[in-house]
Amino acid sequence: MGQEIDSDAFSPHDFSSFIQNLNNETALLSDFFDKNVFSNEGPVGGYEVEAILINNAGLPVPLNEIFLNKLNDPMVVHELAAFNIEINTPPVALKANALKQMEYNLQQTWDACRHTAKTLSADLMMIGILPNIKEQQLTLANMSQLNRYKALNEQVFKLRNGKPIYLDILGKEEIKTTHHDVMLESACTSFQLHLQVPFHNAMDFYNISIMLSAPIVAATANSPYLFGHDLWDETRIPLFEQSVELGSKNYRRVTFGSGYAKHSLMECFDENLTHYPILVPLKKQQEHTELNHLRFHNGTIWRWNRPLIGFDNNKKPHIRIEHRVIPSGPSVIDSIANAALYFGLTHALVNNVKKFQEELPFHVAKNNFYECAKYGLNAKIFWPGKGNVIVRQLLLDELITATQKGLAMLDIETDDIDKYVTIIHDRIETQQNGTNWQRRWVNKNGNDMRQLVCDYMEQQNSGLPVHKWNI
Repeated sequence: MGQEIDSDAFSPHDFSSFIQNLNNETALLSDFFDKNVFSNEGPVGGYEVEAILINNAGLPVPLNEIFLNKLNDPMVVHELAAFNIEINTPPVALKANALKQMEYNLQQTWDACRHTAKTLSADLMMIGILPNIKEQQLTLANMSQLNRYKALNEQVFKLRNGKPIYLDILGKEEIKTTHHDVMLESACTSFQLHLQVPFHNAMDFYNISIMLSAPIVAATANSPYLFGHDLWDETRIPLFEQSVELGSKNYRRVTFGSGYAKHSLMECFDENLTHYPILVPLKKQQEHTELNHLRFHNGTIWRWNRPLIGFDNNKKPHIRIEHRVIPSGPSVIDSIANAALYFGLTHALVNNVKKFQEELPFHVAKNNFYECAKYGLNAKIFWPGKGNVIVRQLLLDELITATQKGLAMLDIETDDIDKYVTIIHDRIETQQNGTNWQRRWVNKNGNDMRQLVCDYMEQQNSGLPVHKWNI
């Protein structure tokens, strides 16, 4: 839903026209797959960082319109809530000093954003869920004033026949509430990785990304608290899934998916056409050659691992895998270490994906994911060649070494491999990811969510990775 639309009001003709265009573009994409017209450039990495504007008391402030106008950077854009923004930086070929370049780009943009925020008596925080956010702040009054978000809200509730959202999360504590708009989603902020890969093994990268989602979400968890309640290690997962729920048991709008791709990634786009009703149509007729209708519809289906179709500067189509399981934060350097974990692991294991699929059926990979989202580094999962294992031990015994090997296969500079992989290793060894730091803080200081946010901000601004944060 990153593309703005001309209007938030739609006629039956708008939907029927969009469906026709979607049918035509799905057929055209199928032809692209059959004729193998995709780019074999890659690997190329990129990311999106979602962040929260807060005031001196650590509370969200709905200033993104003023903030973005003042910042005037086309790579920093709106998000659903007026207190959220999304930061993008240019994609980087995954070789040599790619990780160092990613960190430099993010730090430069982050510093510029914080400078602009301070001129508005605000600051910027990257965290999966702001611990002290209140449900009454998640209202349409705090929605970004863009047509696409208004349309999203209206169409979700139209498909729900006006029924409210039911939020029910059972973790260390339990929270149950009903909500009458889609703004619960705006409490979730993510670090979304993009991996452009050659066409010939795009499906394998998609499938291995699904399998690796469990250990990656455990290693990177940073969202234990919602409305002051201690829930899952990565509470953002059930919160996002329930915040735009449309009632389809097998084909949910936010989903782990329905299975591995068996023959090609075209299966995902066929599934989009067959099983997902149009949420928001594009009214303006556009050329089919760049698949605008198909790409827009795909943007309204939030798989935790989502295949994307893009176009290079020469108009040649390419395939990217969007890995969406990682929360925002805890720091700039932690974010790039998280990227190194994903890029390294996928490249280390992709050549064994067929063997992994045989030993790790999709339903087991799915169960692994939710166990790790719920219990973090203490989750027990099933892993090929290991059987049932605590995910922290799996990371220390096997996956961190695999990450090093994968990054070496990409010819990433040795010093950078050591730097970022050591951050992941030490985070796992000390068992201090963002979630565990927040819980340790509460265990010592009590359930003062406002002070937790203030101390988190101080630690984030130190530039240290989270495993070195004190309490």
